[in-house]
Amino acid sequence: MQLRGTPFSFAILLLRLVLAGIMIAHGWAKFHAMHQQTQLVHSLGMPDWFAYLSTAAEFGGGILVLIGLLTRLASLIILLNMLVAILKVHLPNGLLGGLGRPGYEFPLALAAIALALTLLGGGTLSADWFFGGDDVSERRRAALR
Repeated sequence: MQLRGTPFSFAILLLRLVLAGIMIAHGWAKFHAMHQQTQLVHSLGMPDWFAYLSTAAEFGGGILVLIGLLTRLASLIILLNMLVAILKVHLPNGLLGGLGRPGYEFPLALAAIALALTLLGGGTLSADWFFGGDDVSERRRAALR
């Protein structure tokens, strides 16, 4: 089974748009509340600079995923960020959470999208494809047909 063609391209684009929109929004919110973010990260037993790293992963990674540039790398960084969020913040609250404490279902869904994009790349409707950085050998084979 070959994973290409218009429906597949639009499916990858949809995954990119959803993940990018959420990551950019979360990263922007963290940027504007960096003091609270550093306090949260510190309270979890991690160095304060992890707050800046997480913000950059979400906002910067979201922008890269949105345009489809370095999609696999940006998605991998977002995936790692979501795994840390699950393990350090959400896992003790259970899948659905409760009593105002969010569960891990939302970061898990985002991690799944990030994993899919890490494995599949940005698709044909991406800057990666335009610049020949994603699936170049397949693109060359198609051009020779």
